[in-house]
Amino acid sequence: MRALELKKGIYWVGAIDWDLRNFHGYLTPRGSTYNAYLIVDEKIVLVDTVKQTLAEELLSRIRDIIDPAKIDYLVVNHVESDHSGSVPRIMEVAPGAKIVTSPRAQNGLQRYYKKEWDYILVNSGDELKIGVRTLKFLHMPMVHWPESMATYIPEEKLLLPNDAFGQHIASVERFDDELGWEVAREEAGIYYANIVYPYGNQVNKVLDAVSQLDVDMIAPSHGVIWRAHIPGIISCYQKWANHESPAKALIIYDTMWGSTRKIAQALQDGLEEGGVPVTVRCLQTNHISRIVPDLLYSKAVLIGSPTLNNGMLPTVAAMLTYLKGLRPKNKLGFAFGSYGWGGQGAKQVLEVIKEMGWEVPLELINIQYAPNEKDLEQVREAGRKLAAMLKS
Repeated sequence: MRALELKKGIYWVGAIDWDLRNFHGYLTPRGSTYNAYLIVDEKIVLVDTVKQTLAEELLSRIRDIIDPAKIDYLVVNHVESDHSGSVPRIMEVAPGAKIVTSPRAQNGLQRYYKKEWDYILVNSGDELKIGVRTLKFLHMPMVHWPESMATYIPEEKLLLPNDAFGQHIASVERFDDELGWEVAREEAGIYYANIVYPYGNQVNKVLDAVSQLDVDMIAPSHGVIWRAHIPGIISCYQKWANHESPAKALIIYDTMWGSTRKIAQALQDGLEEGGVPVTVRCLQTNHISRIVPDLLYSKAVLIGSPTLNNGMLPTVAAMLTYLKGLRPKNKLGFAFGSYGWGGQGAKQVLEVIKEMGWEVPLELINIQYAPNEKDLEQVREAGRKLAAMLKS
């Protein structure tokens, strides 16, 4: 694939990572892209780079348009190595270029690469005139690193927000309308849930700032470029940042000899009898990073574990550790499980649910050995009660 012109004189020159399947513990079965953008004006500007192993792919696309040695400015919106990994290579081929970045990003680049480069340091609201166009910089701390920033080109109504609004997907399609809204939204949700979820307050600040801009294209650093569904993806980000979830339930569990599975199934029955849609995820067959996106669309989260060695099953403990880091809010939580003698597993689940600040309206269910029909009816009744709370 060659460089692609997005607007007159502005090109996508990124790289496609067809083989990526794990992004620091988060499964990426559809691969990813690392998007970089070349702006040809009186000054030549490259906005962001790609993972170091794909540097030559980036340079090949730049060469479709210009000699890379002519680059005047390299804008680094974010120092994470999937975006800055090819900065050293670009600076080799364009030794006269200046790096435009934030003060915190300069420190990160120096710590990563141990090189002495020329910098232009910009603060939020600063502008850089490059000819007929202007680059305006917007700091976005913790969306999703402290030094993250966006680049806005007002003359083109183009926002380059780095990781914000991104998706991990490798495709020949470069735009949201080419890929399709449903796939783009799904992948954006998976990305948000696994990477941006903890930073809802900061995302809201970014959304407020973006609302003041005239934008008809959002070009993130992963996935497709938004041009047809900008209101849709912004609406999704608003809901996700405010932890707004529909009245649905998510059941997450693991089981040893089937008792905890029976409890999960009875809870599902009770919730569905109460008119609440339910998603069920067993940790034996679902990776934690593929379960987390379900939380975006579930007000109630029910988590179950049997007891093993006086504690939770390791799979459940790993799931809860991951959730604690992502800090989902505004949930109804419920703990359940089974045990042979100690019963600590479900109790520990409940402790973590409370630590996360979720509302816990019902007592935990913790059944010794195997549940009988009387036990299961009590479980179904708990499900019906939760359904009534969700629908009230």
